[in-house]
Amino acid sequence: MEVELSQAKVQLSNKDKDLQAKDVEIAELKRRLNKQIDKCESLEIDLEAEKVKAADAEEARAVSTAALNVAQTNYSEAQGIVNTLVSEAEWMRTRGIVLVANSILNAGELDRAVAALTDAARAVGYRGGYLECANHVEQMLGQEFDISHCSVTEHADAALAHAENSYDSLFLPIMDLVVESLKKDDWCQRLKAVLDPPVTVELSDEEPAGDDGGDGDDDGNDDDGEDDGDDDGDRHDE
Repeated sequence: MEVELSQAKVQLSNKDKDLQAKDVEIAELKRRLNKQIDKCESLEIDLEAEKVKAADAEEARAVSTAALNVAQTNYSEAQGIVNTLVSEAEWMRTRGIVLVANSILNAGELDRAVAALTDAARAVGYRGGYLECANHVEQMLGQEFDISHCSVTEHADAALAHAENSYDSLFLPIMDLVVESLKKDDWCQRLKAVLDPPVTVELSDEEPAGDDGGDGDDDGNDDDGEDDGDDDGDRHDE
């Protein structure tokens, strides 16, 4: 009986040792498990941080892309404006100035003012020469010369002054159109429409395109030419 009890005690003692070893092993496993849990939590925190960085980077990329698109659009618009300005300046330098000058020189108002000024100056010069010749005749003959027969009246000087004043205050409608056009943003197109309009040719249904006529009738001339001479003679007689 005592032997059996002693063996039972030994077995219990061995079981206790085994249980203690198992406890140590379990404790080690728990330590390793907790370590892995802590590591996983740290990795999850790092992953969330990387996700935030990636989102920030994607947002920054989107903002940069949008800014680049805006910059490219602005550059294209600015380049278009520059090209337009260069083209308009080139047209103004090579053709616009010449067209403005020609429009002024060919203005009917200027022609009439210059013609009136020329006629008035010629009349004053004619009367001055007539009076000077009359004075020489009076000196040679010793008697007064009748100047009432002069075709130019004594009002020639006043007429010249009036012509000069009209010339100095001359208003040219073409210049008003040019000035108003230059005030607009599309000044070049407006000037082209005023000074250099496109030439259009209207063709009748009876005449094919490119037909020169060949018989001279398109010029309004008669075939024999005799009537033209009579018409010219009538005009000269008038």
